[in-house]
Amino acid sequence: MTGPVLPERKGSLIRTVQAVLWSFIGIRKTADYQQDIEKLNPFHILGVGIAAALLFVLGLIALVNWVVGQPTGL
Repeated sequence: MTGPVLPERKGSLIRTVQAVLWSFIGIRKTADYQQDIEKLNPFHILGVGIAAALLFVLGLIALVNWVVGQPTGL
């Protein structure tokens, strides 16, 4: 007895990054979301999501350090 055959998910890295970035913004069409569910690998989405969140936090830290380090000119 064999289990159900799961479809092979063939999603590109660019498609995964696009899906993660759209989800960060919070706007996504339902049809595109359904396509992503069918085609993208959840582990790839998780990895790209963690990397994007890390880059976002590091970017905010760099921005704050840059702003605080600037002379006020007063």
